[in-house]
Amino acid sequence: MKGQPPARAEHIGSLLRPKKLRQAFRAHSQQNLGDADLCAAQDEAICEVLRLQEDCGLEVVTDGEFRRASYWEKFVRFTCGLTVKPAALKFHDPQGRESEFTAPYAQGKVSRAAPLTLDEYRFVKNHSVALGKITMPAPSTMHFYRFNDWGDRAVYPDPIQFFAELGQVYQAEIRDLGAAGCRYVQLDEVAVAILCDPAAREKVRAAGEDADRLLELYIGAINAAVANRPPGVTIGVHVCRGNYKGMYLSEGGYDSVAENFFGRTNVDHFLLEFDTPRAGGFAPLRHVPKGKGVVLGLVSSKTPELEKLDDLRRRVDDAAKYIDASHLAISPQCGFASTIGGNRLSESDERAKLRLCVETARAVWA
Repeated sequence: MKGQPPARAEHIGSLLRPKKLRQAFRAHSQQNLGDADLCAAQDEAICEVLRLQEDCGLEVVTDGEFRRASYWEKFVRFTCGLTVKPAALKFHDPQGRESEFTAPYAQGKVSRAAPLTLDEYRFVKNHSVALGKITMPAPSTMHFYRFNDWGDRAVYPDPIQFFAELGQVYQAEIRDLGAAGCRYVQLDEVAVAILCDPAAREKVRAAGEDADRLLELYIGAINAAVANRPPGVTIGVHVCRGNYKGMYLSEGGYDSVAENFFGRTNVDHFLLEFDTPRAGGFAPLRHVPKGKGVVLGLVSSKTPELEKLDDLRRRVDDAAKYIDASHLAISPQCGFASTIGGNRLSESDERAKLRLCVETARAVWA
């Protein structure tokens, strides 16, 4: 159905890495485990997590991002011209605790020397009958986190050429994914959510950037990334306020970006955070065009407390005041493990949350 996400119940992509896999990553980073042995550990863990998703009743599955150290790490590692430097922002929580992180930096001309996610899709396809979803960081990930010091200006004097060439990397990847049978690609967009936050917009201004100009730039970058996509490939954009061990990067509703972002981003649907009051209300959904869908991120991947099905049904009803319920679906607000460490939940908590999404979807859209 046009405007409907691929499934009524989804999750965003990353799942909790089991202890054995975390240990394998650590041993590999310390050069105590070879590439082949790490890959074998990943294969085993992915097979298990595919069964977990299927047992929960999910019709869309991922490999849990188990071949990545973070949601963007593998993309940067496999894309020529990108490296990693300290970010200009910090994660924080309501208690004021902070955590620094790193960010991509363009040190040279970007190009795709090899596939970035094709191995992930092929493994999922070969080990699950469900629809396999591939996630990738949105183009803004390679630009925003360091504000105006995003790359070597001798290589890219301005971001226009950078995003044009970066867009070719995405186009080639999506083309190969489509040829391999992939029908669902999700871009994880954090910068646009941060630009909803007045405090973050002030930091952007103080760094010499203009928030509204960045929004236009990032909409164009997504549109360039998904241009010429193969027929039959669905594109979703997940808008995220940051997710690291229960911490976040920003707060604020979608009001300031909704009309432009929802109206002009050339994708099929949006996966949006709505798990806390920090994400604002549903009114901005009135700007979603009729031909596009929305996955409501109503279940928190940051805390173990399990939401109540009746409360979730009520919230879906509230959202349906602004967008037709037939164009809606439900998911956690973000992944369970944007990095190897993951959020402070157990696998049992994760399983219960995924099952709750499926149960709610069946109750609402039966």
